[in-house]
Formats: sequence, structure tokens, C-alpha cells
Amino acid sequence: MSTLCEQDVATNPSPFVRVVMRPMTKLLNPLVGRLAGRRHFNMAAKIHHRGRRSGRLYVTPATARLNGDSFWVSLTFGSGSDWCRNVLAAGGCTITWHGEDYRTANPVVVPRAEALRRAGRAFKRRERVMMRAIGVRDFLRLDVLTTA
Repeated sequence: MSTLCEQDVATNPSPFVRVVMRPMTKLLNPLVGRLAGRRHFNMAAKIHHRGRRSGRLYVTPATARLNGDSFWVSLTFGSGSDWCRNVLAAGGCTITWHGEDYRTANPVVVPRAEALRRAGRAFKRRERVMMRAIGVRDFLRLDVLTTA
């Protein structure tokens, strides 16, 4: 099982995300989920993961970028979100991005400052500004194993 991060403390979403964005996810996730991962839809990737208790397969849209041989996924809802905990418990997931499936492993939660220092150029300037504005605190880094 992968470690969460140096301090092993799950982060919660910012107040803005809890109050404004979380209620909208029931409406927006189905729409974004249909488009996520497609070749010409850069906004979101599809994170394919298995429930750590149920064993059920889930697909979650999330902002992710490939930088070198690692994916960096913005943890808008914090490292305590169910999908992030599932990926950490499983030791990886499959990410559909730009129309391709990538098997990943070795998930690690990385603080925003370090993530943007290491992979910031993979995110457009307006994305970095928006992440800071809505209070994204952490990213999930995953090593790419193979491309399907």
C-alpha cells in the first residue's frame, strides 16, 4: 500500500470547493465524465479506480496532466476524497487522457507548491491561477507504467 504523503494526513477541500463546487458535482460530473479523457478535451481525464471496500469499478473525471513519465492530478476535493483514497489503497489506477489509456502506479500526494515546481509547465497559467484561487492544496503524482 502506498503512503499518502510525508505527514500521512488527508486534506479536505477548501471552503470554496465545499460550499460552491461540491453541490455542482452531481450536475456537472455526468457531463464532464462523458467528455473527459477524449483526444480533444483537455479539461479533464478519466480516473478508473476500484472501491477499496466494495471492489466496484468507478470512473471519476479529474484535472490531470502528463509531465514526462508521471501524471499529476489536481486534488480539488482533497486527498481525503474517496477516489483518491481508492487509488492510494490500490497502489495505482488507469487514466484515460487524450484518448489513450495509461496504467499507473506508485501514487503519492504532493503539496501544491512542490507539484507546481516539478510539473507546473504541464498546466496552463490560467489553470494554475484557478487552482490557487479555489484552494487546491495537493496533487496526486502517479508513475506511468504502460500505455494500452
